[in-house]
Amino acid sequence: MSAKDLKALVRRFFEEWNRGKANAIAVIDEVFATDFVCHRGTGEVVHGLKDWKQANSKFYDTFPDNHLTLDDMVAEGDKVAYRWTLTGTHKGEFEGIPPTNKKVTVWAISISRIAGGKIVEDWSRVDTLGLMQQFGVVPPRKKEE
Repeated sequence: MSAKDLKALVRRFFEEWNRGKANAIAVIDEVFATDFVCHRGTGEVVHGLKDWKQANSKFYDTFPDNHLTLDDMVAEGDKVAYRWTLTGTHKGEFEGIPPTNKKVTVWAISISRIAGGKIVEDWSRVDTLGLMQQFGVVPPRKKEE
């Protein structure tokens, strides 16, 4: 696949994600390989489409109005690296934190490996500290004077 095609595959998932939960879950079979592996920034590893769909469904339950924005993308070889931003309202439990009903904005960086026209592996790092600060469970960093 060309760099353009690799980027289009990632972009396709983001576009469907932003159309709502049903579209996000439905497009997974089209975009991700059956043996897909996701290395999440939390240390959790998700294996296979069934667990990936379940994780994404749960995410929508936590942030039902979420929106993803692709900020940057670079492709080389069989990988696409991209920086993205999430906005959404915290309406469900997240990592043991009860809903705060706070609107949050958080950035992340992901790298996806593509083979056979599908995403087979993904590594992501999310600004979890910034998210916890927005939830109010971690105090914000004091500014230097």
